[in-house]
Amino acid sequence: MAQRFVTIWFRHLKTDWFCRRHPELRNAAFVLAAPDHGRMVITESNPLAQQQGIEPGLVVADARAMVPSLQVFDDDPKLPEKLLDALARWCIRYTNIVAVDPPEGLKLDVTGCAHLWGGEKKYIRDINLQLKTLGYDVRAVIADTIGAAWALAHYGDISPVIEPGEHRKALLLLPVSALRLETILIERLQKLGLRQIKNIIGMPQSAMVRRFGPELMHKLAQALGHDEEILHPVFPAEPYRERLPCLEPIVTSTGIEIALQRLLDVMSLRLQKENKGIRKAVFTGYRIDGKIEKIEIGTHRATFNSIHLFKLFEIKIATIEPALGIDLFMLEALKTEKLSPRQEILWETASGLQDIGLSELMDRLTNRFGPEYIHRYVPAEHHWPERSFRQASSLHETTESLWKADRPRPLQLLSKPQPVEVTAPIPDYPPMLFRFQGKLHTIKKADGPERIEKEWWIEEGLHRDYYAVEDEDGKRYWIFRSGHYSEDMIPQWFIHGFFA
Repeated sequence: MAQRFVTIWFRHLKTDWFCRRHPELRNAAFVLAAPDHGRMVITESNPLAQQQGIEPGLVVADARAMVPSLQVFDDDPKLPEKLLDALARWCIRYTNIVAVDPPEGLKLDVTGCAHLWGGEKKYIRDINLQLKTLGYDVRAVIADTIGAAWALAHYGDISPVIEPGEHRKALLLLPVSALRLETILIERLQKLGLRQIKNIIGMPQSAMVRRFGPELMHKLAQALGHDEEILHPVFPAEPYRERLPCLEPIVTSTGIEIALQRLLDVMSLRLQKENKGIRKAVFTGYRIDGKIEKIEIGTHRATFNSIHLFKLFEIKIATIEPALGIDLFMLEALKTEKLSPRQEILWETASGLQDIGLSELMDRLTNRFGPEYIHRYVPAEHHWPERSFRQASSLHETTESLWKADRPRPLQLLSKPQPVEVTAPIPDYPPMLFRFQGKLHTIKKADGPERIEKEWWIEEGLHRDYYAVEDEDGKRYWIFRSGHYSEDMIPQWFIHGFFA
């Protein structure tokens, strides 16, 4: 399939944006200005100001003398970058591959996309119409090469659709500046009477390179399609991404659910063929007002079960606000994994952590209440209790370490031990009393000590002597003494956990 590209030129990018934010400016002459050697110099002027002779480079004081009612706003040099990035993300509704073209343009690889709109004429018409509806004065052109599309968007006055194979002919009458050349090179060409592309297109390449350098012929070759031009998308295309454009904007939750189900069915079938499953996915809706709605889900075990995945998304569909309508839906699998042999038979009965029902239950709970509430932990090679475990990345993660089972451990472990006041009869004996959070506990039973040494290779410090104690109410606690008793120091006691 022959490649096709679209370039979009925003004729008045920054001033159009100001008009979007302040609609009253549409009928007023205004400029953007920035300080330059102690003076405020105009950097951008809107069409009404240009009609009155106000052009970039003019000093603000002189411009106000010409047009007393002229409004002046501070320019932000980073604004074009921010606007183009946002507009590139908005254009994802038309293609997966969108790159910015500073200072006032975008470049799109639209190969194989136009048929979804009923052809290239309708496709390019929709791009122009939607951006103009957003308030931008644009010209978008589709051609075989990026260079040709750019040239015709900026300098052409013919149809915005250049038929395949016709870009060379369309370029001939354009000025040499349409080749995206440096100003000094354009001036050199014009002095020699080489004002149009047709004047240089048939000249010997070696002679032109010797006279003008390689850049001229390189840009010409890019426009003609002889040299490749690489696009750098604003965000790389995910390997698992499905798009669903809508003929009419979707405004109901039922329509959103139907779109989601269709995308899940297509992606699940693809993943099943590749023996992979989803661990993390995002469902995105692109609204016609330019805003983006997203919901994201994660799974504890890779799966391509579209029914289960739909239930996870369904919980969050109510958070999507379609406003005036969503005209593009996209599903991306941000993280995928190979399926294990056991997972290939999804509905075969399994036990323990291999039980598919368990992982799906955890998926539903996690996506309903949040990922911070449900975790699986595995042992870690550390002495201190608060370091002796870590969060597992999935249900089927394994480790060579084993849980410590030779001594009792509390069901609830404090992330940081809390100091307590203790009365102990003699060194190395369990305490008789301890006070925690203002309450006095009398110890009736105790077991210990269990000494746990400090990990000297991580940090310096004292060892701990742990005791499992029970108070007069039958409640059991895990407390420890930090270090030994000595003549010049009384060791501190801490509570670290609670037994059932």
